[in-house]
Amino acid sequence: MRRLPLLRAAAAALLLTAAMSTTGSGAAAVEPAEARPPASAGLLDALRTDLGLTRHQAEQRLAAERTAVKTEQRAERVAGSAYGGSWFEPATGRLVVAVTDEKPAAEVRGLGAETRIVRHSAALLDRAKTRIDALAAPAGVAGWHVDPRANRVVVTVVRADRNDPAVRAFVERARRAGPVVVSETERAPVTYAAGTVGGDPYYTGNVRCSIGFSVHGGFVTAGHCGRAGAAVRGWDGSAMGTFQGSSFPGDDYAYVSVHSGWWTVPVVLGWGTVPDRLVRGSAEAPVGASICRSGSTTRWHCGTVLAKNETVNYSQGAVHQMTKTSVCAQGGDSGGSFISGDQAQGVTSGGWGNCSTGGETWFQPVNEILGRYSLTLHTA
Repeated sequence: MRRLPLLRAAAAALLLTAAMSTTGSGAAAVEPAEARPPASAGLLDALRTDLGLTRHQAEQRLAAERTAVKTEQRAERVAGSAYGGSWFEPATGRLVVAVTDEKPAAEVRGLGAETRIVRHSAALLDRAKTRIDALAAPAGVAGWHVDPRANRVVVTVVRADRNDPAVRAFVERARRAGPVVVSETERAPVTYAAGTVGGDPYYTGNVRCSIGFSVHGGFVTAGHCGRAGAAVRGWDGSAMGTFQGSSFPGDDYAYVSVHSGWWTVPVVLGWGTVPDRLVRGSAEAPVGASICRSGSTTRWHCGTVLAKNETVNYSQGAVHQMTKTSVCAQGGDSGGSFISGDQAQGVTSGGWGNCSTGGETWFQPVNEILGRYSLTLHTA
């Protein structure tokens, strides 16, 4: 059974009563959308602390981001082959859609989005990134992703290694693959697994990681935390489950099935910083949207989505289709939950920096994991 800290016991009991998963249970009752508050006080406080927003600004931003998620899906269909990517613009509270042709741009504006006319389509940029994915990257290259704002593929290099011959050669090969711009970072990303310490984790071998999201039958987490067949222990050291599937590098995701005596709930821990969060779906947040992370070391922190479909070059090998964020993380946070509002986004993979000085963190999108292992997200 999962430990419930006393400060969350009463709230968690209510959540478990409404949403506990059993093999033969029916669906739990769901609060009508129109009756739900825009956000909990704790979540608004976290956005105020990490993003520097007032309570009113945080409420407005969350509402605008929910609208942007819906608009993004419609805009991509309307723009068709002229679609060049999109992002949420906090200053205006609107989605911005890049298009290569003015005719579909007018239709996209009719959906309530702003538009930017660009040279390259998203499909062209994705093809260029795929060609770069086939290249072997040296350690001084941190990663690469498609940036819809720049309308380029951004190759990120470690500042101290920018003049290294192998880095320069990689950048030249990348430029031959398509439209590329180079950015710099302070240090290379690392994964966020850690040795055994106290907290609210799960363990495999002598590694501590964090649970991502409950699925029917178990949970999803980071692949670098354990290989298929590895036994998993819970926070109290008791047998919890087994890695049924794991992929790293290339990907960074895994599925753990849990034993009887452990149940799954559609909840992300708020660690007392915010109330525990119910998970109601997995609609993908756009670039620029606010996002929060829960992990067993640094607990609850928020930031924004910086980039999608980025290839991250860890020392163990490249990992593809990652999402980059400004949220901090540290060792032991690997596998933990990234959530936007009440929508699951992904599991923590790695990054650079820490929660004292700042940094950047990447996650593996949850919908890719669900599809890979044919899993069903446990939602309220």
